This record gives sequence, structure tokens and C-alpha cells, in this order.
Amino acid sequence: MTATSEEHAALRIASGSKPFVEPLRLGERLKQIRLANQWTLEDVSQRTGLARSTLSKIENDQVSPSFSVVQKLTTGLNIDLPQLLTPPKRERYTMGRRDLTRKGKGQLHPTPTYEHELLGHQLAQKRMIPFKTIVRARSFDEYHQWVRHDGEEFLMVLHGDVMLYTEFYAPLVLEEGDSIYFDSDMGHALVSTSQDDAIVLSVCTRGDVA
Repeated sequence: MTATSEEHAALRIASGSKPFVEPLRLGERLKQIRLANQWTLEDVSQRTGLARSTLSKIENDQVSPSFSVVQKLTTGLNIDLPQLLTPPKRERYTMGRRDLTRKGKGQLHPTPTYEHELLGHQLAQKRMIPFKTIVRARSFDEYHQWVRHDGEEFLMVLHGDVMLYTEFYAPLVLEEGDSIYFDSDMGHALVSTSQDDAIVLSVCTRGDVA
């Protein structure tokens, strides 16, 4: 729920309009507050003066509470209005996944200008794509077109120096230990300016490594 809709809800409350705002999922939020405090419907009924049947109907979205009912809820439960209007928190579940990549055991993906080593490559449906890259290119002319892919990218220089070319900015020198975060749908290209091939660590969101 956006701040704008919260303000809209507050205006409706102030005016005492009926029924109370439906999109707030107020019943679900009330039940969440009740369970978090280990209250029964009878407990809430005694605190607010509202019948258990009324509370049950509110929690199951069978009725939309009026302004006077909302006042009884906030007063009886000793909560303020924003607490009641806050969208219910969704339970989070973790699958507990992990994927170890030993040194030099990543999935190799060589290109004419880079040699990528994909890390954590055994996990499917990742939100991030981490990879270590050996930068072999020595000139921007070695690229026939910009490298670009959906999402965002974080890059850190692990060894050597590189020149980062980007579509909308002047070329940028990055030395060992430097890092940069950028939109990766913007054209970009890396060139090693060291005597040896430079090595960088990159983490991309979405899209494929180019």
C-alpha cells in the first residue's frame, strides 16, 4: 500500500464514511495483531466491547468495520491507527539453499574479450549471478558492440587495473580494490590496462552474462 492510499484511508476515517476502506485487508491485519499477542476472540471482545461474532466477521472479511468500530479496536487494543492500517506482513519461507564453488571450479564461459568463471552455477532461479572474470581485451576496438544485459551489476577489481567504458560516461580507470555499481543495460566494456590480464569479480541481477 502506498503512502498516497494511506492518506486517502485516513481522510475517509476522519470523515466517518461507511463502510471503512476495504483494500486495506484490515481483517487480516486485525487477526495478525491478535495472534501476535496470543489473544483469543474473547480476549479482544473484552478489551474492545465488540461481540466475538462481529470480530470474527471482520477477520474473515465478511463485514467492513465502521469508523466507530475502528475506534473501539484501536482504543481497546492500545494501538494507534497506523498500526491497524499497516498491510499484513507475509510469512517468509527459506529453502536454505547453498552452493559452494571451490577455487578454480566455477563454470567457464570464455569469450574473445573475457574469460568468465560463473560461481554458484549449480543453483537455478538465482536472483544474482556472481562470476569472476579474466579481462583479456587490451583495446576498446576489440569489441564489435557494447556489452549489455538486463538488470544491475556490481564490479570489483581483484587484480590489475582496468578501463571501464560505458555508454553515457567518459572512460573510467579502476585500480585493484576499486568497485563500481551500474545499470548493466547501459552499454559497457572492460579493457585491461595492466601488463597482465586483469581479474574482476562481478555480481549481476537478472539477465545473462554477456
